[in-house]
Amino acid sequence: MRTRASAFAVAALTAAALATGAAPPARSQDAGTPPAGEESVEGQFFEAIDVSVVNVDVFVTDRRGNRIRGLTAGDFELFEDGKPIQITNFYAVDEGRPLLAGPGTAGAEAAPRPPTPPREAEPSEVPDDQRLHLVVYIDNWNIRPFNRNRLFVGLRDFLRNRLSPSDRIMLVTFDREPHLRRPFTGDPGVIASALFELEKLSANGIRLESDRRDILAAIEEAERVDDVYGRARTYVEALHNDLSFSVSSLRDLVEQLAGLPGRKAILYVSDGLELVPGEDVYNAVAEKFRDSTSILLESRNWDLTRRFQELVASANASRISFYTIDAGGLRISTAVSAEQMRPGASAFVDSIYWANLQGSIQMMADRTGGTSIINTNDPIKGLVVMADDFRNYYSLGYAPVRIGDGRYHRIEVKAKNKEYVVRHRDGYRDKSIENRMADGVMSALHFEIESNPLGLAIDRGPESRREDGHYLVPISVRIPIGKLVMVPRGELHVARVRLFFAALDENGGTSEVQDARLPIEVPSASYEEAAKGTWRYDVPLLMRSGAQRLAVGLRDELGQVSSFAVKTIQVGG
Repeated sequence: MRTRASAFAVAALTAAALATGAAPPARSQDAGTPPAGEESVEGQFFEAIDVSVVNVDVFVTDRRGNRIRGLTAGDFELFEDGKPIQITNFYAVDEGRPLLAGPGTAGAEAAPRPPTPPREAEPSEVPDDQRLHLVVYIDNWNIRPFNRNRLFVGLRDFLRNRLSPSDRIMLVTFDREPHLRRPFTGDPGVIASALFELEKLSANGIRLESDRRDILAAIEEAERVDDVYGRARTYVEALHNDLSFSVSSLRDLVEQLAGLPGRKAILYVSDGLELVPGEDVYNAVAEKFRDSTSILLESRNWDLTRRFQELVASANASRISFYTIDAGGLRISTAVSAEQMRPGASAFVDSIYWANLQGSIQMMADRTGGTSIINTNDPIKGLVVMADDFRNYYSLGYAPVRIGDGRYHRIEVKAKNKEYVVRHRDGYRDKSIENRMADGVMSALHFEIESNPLGLAIDRGPESRREDGHYLVPISVRIPIGKLVMVPRGELHVARVRLFFAALDENGGTSEVQDARLPIEVPSASYEEAAKGTWRYDVPLLMRSGAQRLAVGLRDELGQVSSFAVKTIQVGG
């Protein structure tokens, strides 16, 4: 799932754009050139302003953890960077049933009359921006097989019985590198059954446990700090390297999910990830050799806290929540464990180890609005809480005062009833339209999920092989004219449209996202007839031989609507 070398290059983004059955009219030159970012409408100028909506998923309970249901937008206060902001959109889900707000429920100030009670929506009415995409992520590199397989009993029940029909679920494992075991599906039983296959796989947690036991034993047996310091440092360096791969894999997955519409969640299962790799080992050295406490400072060199903070920020930027499970369950110190008891075992060193393992997965969950399951051998209760999040929540939407500044902004939601406990992600990054479209194209590319309200279609022509062994593949993108927002400008009707392209080859290599602006113009006199047809954009793409997946994103800048389409093609042989 990691991005590799480019799969294709755009050979000519200036390729011909053709309305079906007619050549495009020349752009009018006598009306003058409007300012950048603006267009002229019958002698007047207009500017296309993007109205972006930030959705914040909110979970509300009383102080005993019982769900609070039946709230409206007027029951909440919303703040961005400490400043109050108006709630413009409101959506509630109760026991998996979407409730469509009636007039006046979008915000307290907007209600000139008592709000109409929300009505239950049909399952097909779940909008794209509220559909759940759930990734079950089994970290085989950082888990012991016994812990994993024990957990699967409860996880299978969760998958089969506690999700909604509209949810989409995917299964991924991390085995030093990520592997897609099952793509997104609406049948959670497919994912539950696949867990039986995973029970047969090996897991790296046993080796990690053995390596830690060996280094702690070596520290106990050493007579001088110099006898063991080098070995301890080598152990921590290797551990840090492995954990860096683990965090990077999660970061890559978050980036690939970023462009999917709606709510996204990652159910992360492992024995934990050390926030400060090897901190327990350095403390074991300092505890054994009292005159070497300065060695503790070196443990800060391996601190991964910043990497986890970046992961959290990336998830929040893309409306992704982490739900984490420590499969290690109830932990027993080596100082009292009959199985692992050894001379000099330290409960203090073990407590540092556990705090590091759990600190990272608690941070991932807490700061993205999810929950974590730790210190229990029976995860059922925690999984019920997770399922309740997916089936009972409020979504508050607001329009930020600035668009695409690229900065991270803090979010806080308060319930007006002070007895209620509110949980949500702690911020988001305000992405530009270009970044959001690039995210959408890459997500469509990796997961073959289309969101295509504009009816975008992709065709290919006959390829031609070049002397360097690559192929030039003609691609046509067809856009229904009647679904675009077109405005009169002199004797023309014009649209402002941008296309975004990317490709994925059979080896997992992805291209950079390329984009092009389309000068879509039709004579006003024939607009009604033209609106029944399509606009065709032809572009030759330079591609390698083999199976290629092409994703195209279309942004109607006037209508502020985006579409994404995917097509898999075989190039060469």
